[in-house]
Amino acid sequence: MDRAHYYIELAAAYARGAFPDLASAGDEQVLSAARERGLRLHRFKRTAGLPRVRRVLGTLKGFAPKRLLDIGSGRGAFLWPLLDEIRDVQVAAVDLLEHRVADINTVRRGGVERVQAFVQGAESLPWADGHFDAVTILEVLEHVVDPAPVAAEVVRLAGRVAVATVPAKEDNNPEHVRLFTEASLRELFVAAGAKKVHVEYVLNHIVAVVTP
Repeated sequence: MDRAHYYIELAAAYARGAFPDLASAGDEQVLSAARERGLRLHRFKRTAGLPRVRRVLGTLKGFAPKRLLDIGSGRGAFLWPLLDEIRDVQVAAVDLLEHRVADINTVRRGGVERVQAFVQGAESLPWADGHFDAVTILEVLEHVVDPAPVAAEVVRLAGRVAVATVPAKEDNNPEHVRLFTEASLRELFVAAGAKKVHVEYVLNHIVAVVTP
């Protein structure tokens, strides 16, 4: 594994969380031992080069959030570059899939304590209004049958900014239940109470930057 292609520090934390007896080993040593024991580390391949990820990270860096909520963290395609590039942000990650949440919390257990994950639906979240500086919901809304309550929670919880991304064209993913347009994505967040919604296209995706 090399730093040009993997998030080495995060992968090593995952390995330490999975195998506590390796906690004191250096990154290269712990990764080698973990792979020998069959631990799969492909989820930590670098994804920061994806255009939509670069756009979201660029937006967030401008706001310099200290507390961020990531809704629908999934495999970590956005979460890992976020943790890698914005080193002082505290992240709460929510996802419906227990094994995804377990993976993230394994990284936390391995030493990256500024991230914590919860098994949680997005329609009703437990935090107070404006609790987070920023909220991200990336490649999620196209999976949601009724996105209105989810958008309302995003706007409610975002103290300064929220960022959403969705596909801009139809694909063959059977889990996608809707296709947004620029207008329909903007209307969703305006109806949820957003003050302003800036929408743009980034290589087959729509990115919405929402002012709550």
